[in-house]
Amino acid sequence: MPLYEHVFLARQDLSQAQVDALAATATEIVETNNGKVVKTETWGLRSLAYKIQKNRKAHFVLLDIDAPAGVVAELERQTAINEDVIRFMTVRVDEHEAGPSVMMRKNDRERTRRREREGE
Repeated sequence: MPLYEHVFLARQDLSQAQVDALAATATEIVETNNGKVVKTETWGLRSLAYKIQKNRKAHFVLLDIDAPAGVVAELERQTAINEDVIRFMTVRVDEHEAGPSVMMRKNDRERTRRREREGE
């Protein structure tokens, strides 16, 4: 089956529990249609480069999906309807990245630097 990466941005005023519920809903849509979500990453609340629907920040979530194209079409259709999601993008990939994504590694690096500065 083809492999996909699906990233969506949720509104800034949602709680982390609501963002997790959105990710669970997306996972449920994929699994109901004979697909599989390999990995889910929540990148947290991050600043946007420009305002999107009056939001300066958004919760970022990544799903690695192993599913047929029809499943992805249904996921995108349902995501577009959801008012809590302000942007989404699905990209077909040759293989999923092993381990944490670049964004997660970047967050870890920033935390390490912050701790080093505070320790000095």
